[in-house]
Amino acid sequence: MKELPLEIPQRKCSIAIVAAEFNHFVVQQLVEGALDALQRNGVAESNITLAWVPGAFELPLAADVLAAGGRHDAVIALGAVIRGGTPHFDYVAGECSRGIAQVGLKHGLPAIFGVLTTDNVDQALERAGSGSGNKGFDTAVAALQMIALLDRARAS
Repeated sequence: MKELPLEIPQRKCSIAIVAAEFNHFVVQQLVEGALDALQRNGVAESNITLAWVPGAFELPLAADVLAAGGRHDAVIALGAVIRGGTPHFDYVAGECSRGIAQVGLKHGLPAIFGVLTTDNVDQALERAGSGSGNKGFDTAVAALQMIALLDRARAS
């Protein structure tokens, strides 16, 4: 059996982050966590592109355009969709996740879904760094691990 364990790439990487402006007070913390993780793992600030979009629904289009440019090894989508009193939450969260998944499959690169989908603001803030860790940090690590995995899989 050949096993491909999780690793961090040992090469220069270029990462695109697309972030939703809506619920900025949460998303900014996710962005800061992602940037921290990337820089701690050797990604130079000059190799990171940060693009802001109005909301989570717009993330897939921006991710697709950045992935299509061929300049990035991975795209990370960050946002926060917080449930309200209408079904709007379900439409936005569902289409956003589906769109990000399609970007990865279409372009053959990691498209990481870092959009919080929570029932309330407290849950969102907890996942953005005030409690159980920062999911932005986690998504950046996942992007790097996927880059390394794809590098090894394509080399064999």
